[in-house]
Amino acid sequence: MNNIKLKINGRIYEVKVEKNYTLLYVLRDMLDITGPKEGCGTGDCGACKVLIDGQALNACTTLAVKCEGKEIITIEGIADGPNLHPIQESFVEKGAVQCGFCTPGMVISAKALLDQNPKPTRDEIKKALNNNLCRCTGYVKIVDAIEDAAQKMRGDNHE
Repeated sequence: MNNIKLKINGRIYEVKVEKNYTLLYVLRDMLDITGPKEGCGTGDCGACKVLIDGQALNACTTLAVKCEGKEIITIEGIADGPNLHPIQESFVEKGAVQCGFCTPGMVISAKALLDQNPKPTRDEIKKALNNNLCRCTGYVKIVDAIEDAAQKMRGDNHE
């Protein structure tokens, strides 16, 4: 067992892990941070996405020991207390949540994109979501929500 410290959503957690424990296992099963979901377990669906140093990565294929010293943000860390992040607001307003299983990963991917590119095209949004699967929708409402969030975050809602 290895003792590691993980900075998750601004809080330091000290955990004992085996070298093969995934970040998803540590988050969900050891720390009860359940926003990231296990869909496929192979990095193909994106339901477990988290931000690691600002990059959207699959927690199911990321080893926890490799995350020590990095900034980890889960869907739980996106909101500001009781106030939803503009991306979360837009997902609700545009009806992009459906069953909700994939939503945390979609929001994380959207945040990574909008932090890097505040004015993405629809094609850039689709490309940012290419590793996120949703079985409930045709992605139109999700892309619309991300466009809306980008406008809110830029402060130009009147386009």
